[in-house]
Amino acid sequence: MSLNKNNILVCFLMFIAGILNAQQSNTTEKDSLKTEALEDVVITATRTKRQLSSLPLPATIVSKKDLKAINAVRLSDILNEQSGLITVPDFGGGEGIQMQGLDSAYTLILIDGVPLIGRSAGTLDVDRITVGNIKQIEIIKGASSSLYGNEALGGVINIITETPKYGINGSIQQRTASFETYDTRADIGYKNDRFSISGFVNRYSSDGYNLTNNTVSNTVEPFENYTISSKATYQFSEKTALLFSGRIFTQQQDNIASETLQGESRVNEWNVHAKLNHTFNDKWQSTLEVYSTNYYASEFLDDITDNTTFSGASFDQNMIRPEIRTVYKASEKASYIGGIGYTYETLDRTFFSKTPKFKAPYAYVQYDGNPLEKLNVIVGARFDNHNVYASQFSPKLALRYEINPKLAVKGSAGYGFKAPDFRQLYFNFTNATVGYTVLGYNAVADAIAQLDAEGQIANQLVPVSAFSDELKPESSLAINIGFDYKPTSKLSVQLNFFRNTIDDLIDTRIIANKTNGQNVFSYTNINEVYTQGLEFSSTWKIIENLKFSAGYQLLFAKDKAAKEAFDNGEVFARESTNSPSFQLETSDYFGLFNRSRHMANGKLFYSIPKWNLNTNLRAVYRSKYGISDANGNGYLDNYDDFVNGYAIWDFAVNKTIYDNYTFGVGVDNLFDFTDPQNISNIAGRIIYGNLTIQF
Repeated sequence: MSLNKNNILVCFLMFIAGILNAQQSNTTEKDSLKTEALEDVVITATRTKRQLSSLPLPATIVSKKDLKAINAVRLSDILNEQSGLITVPDFGGGEGIQMQGLDSAYTLILIDGVPLIGRSAGTLDVDRITVGNIKQIEIIKGASSSLYGNEALGGVINIITETPKYGINGSIQQRTASFETYDTRADIGYKNDRFSISGFVNRYSSDGYNLTNNTVSNTVEPFENYTISSKATYQFSEKTALLFSGRIFTQQQDNIASETLQGESRVNEWNVHAKLNHTFNDKWQSTLEVYSTNYYASEFLDDITDNTTFSGASFDQNMIRPEIRTVYKASEKASYIGGIGYTYETLDRTFFSKTPKFKAPYAYVQYDGNPLEKLNVIVGARFDNHNVYASQFSPKLALRYEINPKLAVKGSAGYGFKAPDFRQLYFNFTNATVGYTVLGYNAVADAIAQLDAEGQIANQLVPVSAFSDELKPESSLAINIGFDYKPTSKLSVQLNFFRNTIDDLIDTRIIANKTNGQNVFSYTNINEVYTQGLEFSSTWKIIENLKFSAGYQLLFAKDKAAKEAFDNGEVFARESTNSPSFQLETSDYFGLFNRSRHMANGKLFYSIPKWNLNTNLRAVYRSKYGISDANGNGYLDNYDDFVNGYAIWDFAVNKTIYDNYTFGVGVDNLFDFTDPQNISNIAGRIIYGNLTIQF
């Protein structure tokens, strides 16, 4: 982040601090911070309970009712239907989330407030997460590093799991779908005045699918995975409670490269989470939290003609994080939260120059209150110290002003950062077949010296001395400004304008040519990029049992240096290899790859209470996006290769009988859209049926 951005945010903080000190304490609070009794409560945005409609931040809640209505089974099913979000497949078949035009690497994924790990190539596969035991999903857009630190540059998605109701209760569900896909899940829970315990198990399997029938390997190979989780709480007294939870995920999938090269890939993940809450009095409450997790992935290919191992790789990441935080409620209209913690991470990975260890103590503080009757203010900051990259200071400011009971304006400005990951620092990989080499920033000096001694370096383009400094974290200033408008009790409208400016973007570059004609690649901090646009969402209750909701995002995602090159007339293209080149105009620059200018969604829900039946029709639209630089000028322009825009329609019907039995049927991708050449995560039409038994 540049000095100017720091100055802007610091001035904002000082200005608000002055307002807070100047206010008298006799104003009346309209929206108390104590919102436990309200239905739409969100905790991710402030780490305290807040009414969703009163937040000054762009936030969305997906309820369990929504998950049940659409018969979702994996997290990607529901995220794709949220405004400004799209899941994008990675090279391994997993799906990462793109938010406000920012890649998966910039969105932090939490389960019950603690982070998931396992980004082998920057992407955290959201298909790892079953929705069977989810109470609600909270989506916070915009930089959230002021509370959550690294990886929250673009936003946070927090998955809140269920807690049992009083007595013994549970459910069993079986779903069968196209492509021999099966989802089986069961949960059981018990709760009394002091103690609660719950357990959940899920099995998800598929025969995979192949969009290109002329290949040996499938688009998605057959797989089978299991999720097992448990949560227990004990109330020692009215003031003290202990929570303990654990989760295990394991997956096995075929790995087929050709008729002779076949193998398997495996994922094993576990996490344990302990939390002790104590309320000292009406004003003070503290939480001690300890979290530990491990993600292990491995894959191999064997040559089945002679039963020898062709290749193999493993990825073993560990993280331990203790944290203590305290909430101080100064009054009915002002509260403070502060916390300190320590993150310790290790990664043992094939092709790494060393086994790295990240150590990062951190501290944060935040004020949340109503200095004026109609004004809500959130202001806070976090400091992260690190043993590898530079320390980070992450401030944030958010304001919401209620003009009248129907209309409120809100805005936020926050700094976010993403540290260089293990791969960008320590990777040391040479492709045995093609012959190119990829080196992490910190591995360059030793690896280049070794390659040079072996006679593999023909020409060194970037001197080793250029890697003497640290690879800087990527940083972002995120600004969101919008309004909430509710003209009637049946209609609500939200509009949000956003801009995310990313400095010190980490990208690859060629640092040397090899004697075999290939290149040596490494990482460097380069140009500033930005994503900006607007998001619109609306919900309309047409009649008592008929509801329609819609959302839209307009997005411009561009590289600042690329835009300047087009503005200066420095970029040329040709329509074919034999045609002459011509100069491109500024309007020819489309932007960053894999970003759509337009995305929209629409959902129609209808229920018939006397029949215990509900049905819905849903659609999502994504406009064209660029996939490759066809004319070789290094930029995405209007003469390059694009994926055409498309729409996906889904339909579902659910019927409950005898109160405890629910039958569901539906069709995802109703009109059987596929694009085998460009899109790997859309399989075609999926027909399914499921039965849920409650007890």
